[in-house]
Amino acid sequence: MAVRIRLTRFGRTHHPIYRIVVMDAKSPREGKYIDILGTYDPINKRLEVKEDKVKDWLSKGAQVTDRAKSLLKSAKIL
Repeated sequence: MAVRIRLTRFGRTHHPIYRIVVMDAKSPREGKYIDILGTYDPINKRLEVKEDKVKDWLSKGAQVTDRAKSLLKSAKIL
């Protein structure tokens, strides 16, 4: 099973909030996730990431999508 670290959207209309999650690569955006690694609020520019969980999943071989990679770089994790 290919595992990816990516974003999933939740929140209300016109106010998105994204979760940084670990999912199967073939799952839809709103599909079932394996683990939550953090949240990102683009309106208030707030990013909360559990660094130890991210490093653990990267050591297990999880791939990171481009958008999630840019957020993790801004949090100085990658």
